[in-house]
Amino acid sequence: MRTRVRGRRRRRSPLRRRSDVVEAWTVLVVAVLGFVGAPALGAAAAWWAHGEARTVSLQQRADRHSVRAEVIGERSRSLPSVQGAGQRAYRTTVRWTEPGEGTRTATARVPSGARQGDVVDVWFDARGRNVTPPVDGSAIWQHTLTTGVCAAGGAVLVVLLAHGAVRRVAMRRRLAEWERAWARTEPQWTHRGA
Repeated sequence: MRTRVRGRRRRRSPLRRRSDVVEAWTVLVVAVLGFVGAPALGAAAAWWAHGEARTVSLQQRADRHSVRAEVIGERSRSLPSVQGAGQRAYRTTVRWTEPGEGTRTATARVPSGARQGDVVDVWFDARGRNVTPPVDGSAIWQHTLTTGVCAAGGAVLVVLLAHGAVRRVAMRRRLAEWERAWARTEPQWTHRGA
């Protein structure tokens, strides 16, 4: 013999409480926000971060220029700094020739493997200060993906924390309802006066 189960969840049940309904709807909202909202927020944040990083990269490329310079000094005893791609760099004296201005020398960051006489690329800004190379495409994409994943993960975390708070409130209300129902029912079962 088969029984029909269609629409069973829509029927009124004397055991179903308002907190149960709220909790059931909360699960649906959490699922939608977790599987649709969080990825959409992550994609939007990644798109925004990509645009910002490309703008910064273009500004840096417009402001900075590279020169081929010869290392003429010993590398300093100071601790190395880390440049792009995890490469270590030391400060030392370099010399290069600029068209129309002659030979110039400056203290600049060079890769840790550079020795006297090696020719290296050195970056300077418009004021003539030694700077790091402009942000490249891989750094832009790394920033984009990191921002997108963090935004999506943060959204999921917020949704789950909100769900936990709603469940806690629903549980408190449910326990209070059960306490009131038991206060009405206990005298009948235990034959004690209220």
